[in-house]
Amino acid sequence: MRSKPRWWQPLVHAGRRPLLVKRAAITAATRQWFSEQDFIEVETAALQRSPGIEPHLHPFATDWRDIGGKPSQRFLHTSPEFAMKKLLVAGESRIFQLAKVWRNREDSPLHSPEFTMLEWYRAPRHGEGAIDWQVLIADCAALIALAARVAGCAEFRLRRLSCDPFAPIRQMTVAEAFEQFAGIDILATAPEPLVPDFGLLARAAERVGIAAHDGDDWESLYFRIMFDKIEPFLGQDAPLALTHYPLSMAALARPSRDDPRTAERVEVYCAGVELANGFAELGDAVEQRRRFELDQKRKYELYGEWVPIDEDLLAALEFGLPDCCGIALGFDRLVMLATGAELLEQVIWSLVE
Repeated sequence: MRSKPRWWQPLVHAGRRPLLVKRAAITAATRQWFSEQDFIEVETAALQRSPGIEPHLHPFATDWRDIGGKPSQRFLHTSPEFAMKKLLVAGESRIFQLAKVWRNREDSPLHSPEFTMLEWYRAPRHGEGAIDWQVLIADCAALIALAARVAGCAEFRLRRLSCDPFAPIRQMTVAEAFEQFAGIDILATAPEPLVPDFGLLARAAERVGIAAHDGDDWESLYFRIMFDKIEPFLGQDAPLALTHYPLSMAALARPSRDDPRTAERVEVYCAGVELANGFAELGDAVEQRRRFELDQKRKYELYGEWVPIDEDLLAALEFGLPDCCGIALGFDRLVMLATGAELLEQVIWSLVE
């Protein structure tokens, strides 16, 4: 049996190199754009005491040993979010990072266990008012168009969907998306915003041909409906910003001012691909701890995995997080769409082995 060609073999690399050269150009242009917007590029530690509490994200764990050999558990971060928020508390106001991040149990045409995340935050400067999270959508529009322009791409295409990267970003709430694509009133299944009703959602899902599985909870069933019925159609023709997520789906975001059942969270899609996920950041340390504890419990019930809460982050929130917003964009996915690649691995310089 012949072995699969390796990414480092010259002929294999030669086939990938034009895409990788475009990646390098997009990377340089992205850094230049943030510089022009008066952002500072930061580099935070990848090794953390807490990798994040999201129930469906699985971190890589390791042991840090002191000089005497005594072990202490650490994790490779799934996002630089917590460290970057601490920098905002320290006094920074516009920061971005092109960070390597790690997520276990992820390997598909659109996933890699190690990938590059572009994450940035905006906080008020002296004399400025609160930062409206809608500015994140404008940032994404500029970066999507920038990547397409640098790559010489007039259209993002993946499978059967296409998207004009230069078109204005459309907006749709999660409730509108569930109603339009699945015929489900998703907010009606969450009469208590942070404790949604699984039974109500299971019955609604069954009516559209999605059966609940043993071990499902409200969130896992929500994701299956999203992946099967909704996400494949988002960002067709023009980029789409999906806004106003159910509050239970946004553990790090502020409640919406216009509808307390929802959160000030946004995800940006192009050609059925989720590119970015952002929030108006929650600054209440007591509420943040409560949400962390709910997610910690859910993660253990679903997967038997337990990760510690970042007490240092809660201390920073208690000290005072400015009224800020932040967003993380899957940089490899953006490059993939801009270069016309069909697989994420085609635009990653060195593949996980």
